[in-house]
Amino acid sequence: MTEAVRPAAQPPVVTVIGEALIDLVQLDAPGDYRARPGGSPFNVAIGLARLGHRTALMARLADNTFGRLLRAHAAAEGVDLTRAPAAAEPTTLAVVSMDAEGRASYDFYLEGTADWQWSEAETALVPRDTAVLHFGSVASWTSPADRHIHTVARRLRAEGTALISYDPNIRPALLGDPERGRQAVERSVGTAHLVKASREDVEWLYPDTPIEKTAARWLELGALLVVITDGPDGAHVFHAGAGSLSRPGRKAAVVDTVGAGDAFTAGLLGALTRHGLHSPRALAAAGPGALAVAVDDAILVSALTCERLGADPPTALPRPTSPAQSPLEATDLTFPDDTRGTPTDGSAPRPTQPPGS
Repeated sequence: MTEAVRPAAQPPVVTVIGEALIDLVQLDAPGDYRARPGGSPFNVAIGLARLGHRTALMARLADNTFGRLLRAHAAAEGVDLTRAPAAAEPTTLAVVSMDAEGRASYDFYLEGTADWQWSEAETALVPRDTAVLHFGSVASWTSPADRHIHTVARRLRAEGTALISYDPNIRPALLGDPERGRQAVERSVGTAHLVKASREDVEWLYPDTPIEKTAARWLELGALLVVITDGPDGAHVFHAGAGSLSRPGRKAAVVDTVGAGDAFTAGLLGALTRHGLHSPRALAAAGPGALAVAVDDAILVSALTCERLGADPPTALPRPTSPAQSPLEATDLTFPDDTRGTPTDGSAPRPTQPPGS
């Protein structure tokens, strides 16, 4: 009797929920902007898909020119949009300006736009096979979206079936003051297993407080792993069981930093998934070696993204002869036009420096 052939196990699904907006990125000529798909959760979803992970995006996409651009871009990357509602409201806009070092600042146009109008029925549609749920950024602290997103994150954490990831992605102009920001962020930290934030985020939230103390507080609130990115100095890792460690940054010919933090998040979640650390139990038991490799992967993905105009993370090449757990190398990642270090607007690249995220 012939033994039945079991179907191959499906890779885990990473579901990302939050805003998808249009970045109007400043070019060299005054008043010259380029419209690019963006929004932190949207960028994370694109980054994960390009790294080869099964990715579902839950974002409210408008039925207008910009909304159709966002939907077409995500679909072309292989992102699952079956739980991305068609929204009657317009698309959120973010006008992006750069300083001399390529650091981005944002002016948001979000009154009455699609990203904040989530309903309970919409957020209840999280895919049943979600192994990792990532949320954060503006939708996680903007009413009425925030309460519906938090309901889903709390439910999945209580069920214990999915790893919950959170990135506050602080926008001071929208939050108003650090006290309000701390209340919003700590509510989310208490729901998440993994928290990633930048040094700028935590220093704005907790002025005159060492990042080590902030990380310790977040671990006490319920996080298992806190990763704080530190620009050219790489990233600092704080684990509930494995202690703390720091990883260095990488040199890059920085064009701009738009989407670099989101690329870091995608690289980190992707690496944890490749290492089998995408469940709460596995992440709690993770050792410093595996965490260091995962963070190094995230730093590499982020650094390469800094060499591109806008949020444009790299795509992973097949590695048929390499174990899934082996660290990523720059040669494992590519861009369709292979123009790393050369701005696509024709301007000269900015000086080489080692970004973290």
